[in-house]
Amino acid sequence: MPMINAAFFTVYTGVATKEEVDVGMKPGTNNPMDPLELVDFIGLDVCLSIMKGLQAGLGCSKYAPCPLLVQYVDAECLGRKWGIGVYDYRKAPEALGESSTADKEIKVIS
Repeated sequence: MPMINAAFFTVYTGVATKEEVDVGMKPGTNNPMDPLELVDFIGLDVCLSIMKGLQAGLGCSKYAPCPLLVQYVDAECLGRKWGIGVYDYRKAPEALGESSTADKEIKVIS
């Protein structure tokens, strides 16, 4: 969960673009999904709840949820289960000629 939160902070603070997070994290960590794709799979609301629990339970501000993650949840962009999260799943990839979720545009709420 901290890796996912860090990915949100990276986009939120402008350190890297969403594309740079996607391109760097997936092969850089040898994970099958980049953190922003993974959060959509898990559910943004679930990740937010876990980060709040970590922060409260450990009493450490480094686990504070990124404001961007909170904005997504407040906007009910909760991930695949709702059809939209960081990525937009409302259109079938086959209909768009896309082969993976990496080709979808990340919707950043600001």
